[in-house]
Amino acid sequence: MSRPSRPSRPSRPSRPSRSSRPDRAAGAAAGPPLQGPRAASLNAARRSRDLARLAEGATVDVLVVGLGATGAGAALDAASRGLTVAAIDAHDLAFGTSRWSSKLIHGGLRYLATGHLDVAHESAVERGILMERTAPHLVRPQPFVLPLTPLVSRGQAAVTWAGLRAGDLLRASARTSRTTLPAPRTLSAVETRHMAPVLRPTGLRGGLLSWDGQLTDDARLVTAVARTAAAHGAHILTRTRALALTGTGARVRDELTGEELDIRARTVINAAGVWAGGLVDDVRLRPSRGTHLVLRSEDLGGLTAGMHIPIPGESNRFVLVLPQGDGRVYVGLTDEPVEGPVPDVPDVPETDIGFLLDVLGSALDVPLSRDDVVGAFAGLRPLLDTGAAAGPDGPAGPGRTADISRRHAVLTSADGVVTVVGGKLTTYRRMAEDAVDAALVAGGVSAGPSRTAALPLVGAAPAGVLARLDAPRRLVRRYGVEAPAVHALGLADPALAAPAVPGHPVTRAELVWAVRHEGALDASDLLDRRTRIGLVDADRRAAQEAAHEALEHCSS
Repeated sequence: MSRPSRPSRPSRPSRPSRSSRPDRAAGAAAGPPLQGPRAASLNAARRSRDLARLAEGATVDVLVVGLGATGAGAALDAASRGLTVAAIDAHDLAFGTSRWSSKLIHGGLRYLATGHLDVAHESAVERGILMERTAPHLVRPQPFVLPLTPLVSRGQAAVTWAGLRAGDLLRASARTSRTTLPAPRTLSAVETRHMAPVLRPTGLRGGLLSWDGQLTDDARLVTAVARTAAAHGAHILTRTRALALTGTGARVRDELTGEELDIRARTVINAAGVWAGGLVDDVRLRPSRGTHLVLRSEDLGGLTAGMHIPIPGESNRFVLVLPQGDGRVYVGLTDEPVEGPVPDVPDVPETDIGFLLDVLGSALDVPLSRDDVVGAFAGLRPLLDTGAAAGPDGPAGPGRTADISRRHAVLTSADGVVTVVGGKLTTYRRMAEDAVDAALVAGGVSAGPSRTAALPLVGAAPAGVLARLDAPRRLVRRYGVEAPAVHALGLADPALAAPAVPGHPVTRAELVWAVRHEGALDASDLLDRRTRIGLVDADRRAAQEAAHEALEHCSS
């Protein structure tokens, strides 16, 4: 196993020609994306066709295992270079860690504070790419207020303010416009409570206002990346489990039928996240659990901004309060080590819930109890265990994961499997690019340089175009230029315009769209990933009927 470091960039060889590769997988496209709505559509019929083509024995250039953000990103990166690609996942798009994030596109401020300037700059660059080029429909500017409560000393406030100013310099160095991310500024106590009325007024000296990127939904980002890869000819195969992995392919099982087949590939990328160590020997991970609570918006008053609430006793850690615009607010997050087998869906321990409620109680004027928590979710970060677990403040102590570096690593095994781990959602595109670069070297495959920094995802368009779309703004923020088509389903059939569950904005038309175009195969795909209705158990139960009706609607 090679050392866990970023691979050197390969030279820019010429793109492989069709004549030099006679066994290109049938139906795969090279170069520009296919045109028309069908090109990017994922559904059960397309999955069956793609799986059948691979079962016939064709060799693809790149096999990607894992369809979280990084895996889907690797599929897009390789396919957009003109390579044939198969990308598989045992479950669904964004089934693992990629759907359990804070839904933030960070600018790297934490890494700046710990002296990791390269990681901080990379984060700021990738944030700008998402907000201004590849996914402006899914990532919007989000204001954050850090309240200066009696628990925040004047010295700590001064250090934090200096950090916010430095973060603005990062924005400038990444060439993200001031229009996209306004400058930080100080707030009076009155201004602070105007943006966050739920704050306790006693002892409040004011606040610090900053801006970052807010995702409409992390699972929707992964879906958009995967569909864009499909538009470039990639075979996107959910419910397809890797049973054994080598540098030249994988033995896989169709989880819907139980049938097994071999997928042959010139090079293989393991992007299975916290499960990556189970596919390749000598990849050792030290998972860290990040827990979020789900609260009802009415319990937190009229929040017009997110909040950073300092964790008492910690100098550089905060609890985030994140309004979602759908009647819910997320509160997170923890950073706790996880031992033992990796579960499909992590449990949320009561200790995490109590910790987050206690931090909220240190700053809020409203009492929040366990009964106010209507949902909770936890994700596992696939942090690389380097033995010493060195972090920005030196070696991390036993059991402590908060200080392990979030820098991603690309590893190549003895038989040529490239594994990518670590990192974070914001930098998924760069992680994918680095993984593909390493895979090309490992497999001796020629292709041009990455194109994804300038490649808009499905639904993306300039802000002016998005603003003129004839569709509800909520749909535009979720579907971009496809929003009018989603809205049209409800106009054509009033039954589809109805909410999937009373009190939640998702419509039945969105469920039908997800089955027809976004690869949803069952009710859990619809409620837990294409929409986030399932984060609240009561809402999930109430929406089951609508989900099953959408599946039946599309099969008739």
